[in-house]
Amino acid sequence: MAAGTGAGTESPGVIVVADDDPGFLEFVSALLERVGYSTLAVSSGEDALEAVHRGGVRLLVLDIQLPGLSGYEVCREVRDELGDGIPILFVSGVRTESFDRVSGILVGADDYLVKPFAPDELLARVRRLLSRSASPPTVRFELTPREHEIISLLAEGLTTVQIQRRLVISPKTVGTHLGHIYAKLGVRSRSQAVALAYRENLVGPHG
Repeated sequence: MAAGTGAGTESPGVIVVADDDPGFLEFVSALLERVGYSTLAVSSGEDALEAVHRGGVRLLVLDIQLPGLSGYEVCREVRDELGDGIPILFVSGVRTESFDRVSGILVGADDYLVKPFAPDELLARVRRLLSRSASPPTVRFELTPREHEIISLLAEGLTTVQIQRRLVISPKTVGTHLGHIYAKLGVRSRSQAVALAYRENLVGPHG
């Protein structure tokens, strides 16, 4: 995983570029940074999703065929957790037919670009997607919809196993979300998280 920061005047936030081709990552990152965007280059779907969970992502540029989680799976996970909050641009040098592009849009991507492409075309699409995405309001605790759901279930008194069954997700996924929640709230335990959630009106009086 490698990160770079552009020297331009774009607003804060990072564009995550996910591809298993180091040359492509270097090319796209350099292109975007040259016009002022901050980028984070990752080589797997898991790393892309982890970057989203950490927050501050403005746009995802996803190759379809990634090691581990595919671009499709990352897209579905992001849409399930965050809705349409983060624009997603698929890129692929293998899935290049019109039905591939249609499939990508149906999965939840905002745009689809076939490799190879002209640098100006990528920049035009990135700028269009960023201009169309509304900037979310500044909040003290930037929990995702899924994290809000989990903190509400914690406030109801559910155990980790009960949360796992209620949301039909794995114990590992619950643990990952709890780790992110604790980090974002600046707490170390379940009781601290629930107390802070009530104090900051992150959950209602009944969870």
